[in-house]
Amino acid sequence: MRVGPRPSLRFAIGFCLAAASMLPLGFAQADPTDDSLRIYAVDIWQDPPQSWGPGRGVYLGKGLVITAAHVVGLTRQTKPSVRIAGMNLPAHAIKEGSFERVDLTLLSIDERKLPIYLQMRRMSLCDNQPWPGEPVIVAIPEGTARSRVMLPALLPVNVQKRFSTVIRDVATTGNSGSGVFDAGQKCLLGIMSRKITARPNTPDEKDIAKYFVPASAIRAFIPTEYRF
Repeated sequence: MRVGPRPSLRFAIGFCLAAASMLPLGFAQADPTDDSLRIYAVDIWQDPPQSWGPGRGVYLGKGLVITAAHVVGLTRQTKPSVRIAGMNLPAHAIKEGSFERVDLTLLSIDERKLPIYLQMRRMSLCDNQPWPGEPVIVAIPEGTARSRVMLPALLPVNVQKRFSTVIRDVATTGNSGSGVFDAGQKCLLGIMSRKITARPNTPDEKDIAKYFVPASAIRAFIPTEYRF
């Protein structure tokens, strides 16, 4: 089915959190160097644990982790922790966004508890704007998957501007908070936020894209004193 901006098209925009987010990603078209990004991929757990399993996030360096706001902020009754390098470390929010505005939250963990090889790591934000057809890598701790940036014109017309940075391959790429990386430079291109579904609750229902918050928005979101 060709999905285009037809007036009759019904669509929904929802969380990417799901039990499926715990499954390994597909490895189609993977490059041997893609696995190097898994060191930056983290799980984010809540205490008490949530039924949908962990959210995802990206370790930036200096004890900072960036994730989707709704991964941390679905309820104020829980406390987040970051699983990284085989350890669960308590985390606190430096800055919180919201699902409907800027779907980002910046967390901090105790860098001194990390192995030296992680203390020395830094993940840079991409300077380039995502372009249609650009190859990308989505990384979670269990694996990586390749996809491509979609042309926004393939989305319903009334969401093309608001959610202009999207990828295809919805079923095989990581869910909320996962890092979307430039396949060439291996820099962080964005953070996975939500999926877009055409004709929801009908026999023709189909997930058509996943929206990611772009690096430019991440850079603007991070307070000046935490940038590097």
